Amino acid sequence: MKKANLHEAKTNLSKLVDLVSQGEEVIICKAGHPVAKLIAFHPPKKERRPGAWKNKVSIKKDFDILPPDFMRNFK
Repeated sequence: MKKANLHEAKTNLSKLVDLVSQGEEVIICKAGHPVAKLIAFHPPKKERRPGAWKNKVSIKKDFDILPPDFMRNFK
């Protein structure tokens, strides 16, 4: 965990953001006291809903029927 004073944080923000993107946490201090924590942003995952594809996808009855000579290509 890196600590940076406020002036250093303003001067080197892009470097601190690079550190954070590599998994490091940065504590920003003012007058020697921690006031903020810079951490990586991870967007929330979309919640999955069962049945979201219902009536949007159909499988034909003959989807698994192969032409008679198809398998000879795999021998």
